[in-house]
Amino acid sequence: METRSIYRFARISPFKAREVTREIQGLPVRQALDLLAFTPKKAAGLVAKTLKSAVANAENNHQARAEALVIREAVVGEGPTLQRFQPKARGSAGPIRKRTSHIRIILTDEIRIETRETRRAAKKASAKKPTAKKKATVKKEESAAPAETAAPAAEETK
Repeated sequence: METRSIYRFARISPFKAREVTREIQGLPVRQALDLLAFTPKKAAGLVAKTLKSAVANAENNHQARAEALVIREAVVGEGPTLQRFQPKARGSAGPIRKRTSHIRIILTDEIRIETRETRRAAKKASAKKPTAKKKATVKKEESAAPAETAAPAAEETK
């Protein structure tokens, strides 16, 4: 199940907003909200607002639990640019571009949330298996023995 939320015409440059959305992609919702709360950027507030809206959509429309949701995609697209002019010297004018963004967040509950404990358990399970290095050293020793016996035979032919 996927749920999306789009904040259109946000008054921030897409370049500045993408910096924040890259940080939260793939995180569980609770962790992403904590990260956004302590990020000192304007974009963090706008992205947090969009994320909260996506969570509310998931709870209301799909009866999903917020703890099970993961951010599958957080994308910032470019919106229309408002063009203004600043008067300059000798009667000329300089352009001012006021950029806007479309912030889209997609949440899913199909991705398994990986915590520190699950990673440790997986690491312990893989540590119990024999390593490939030991097998490789045994094979090298076996292959080295026939090569030594072949070398004296080559010297005798000379």
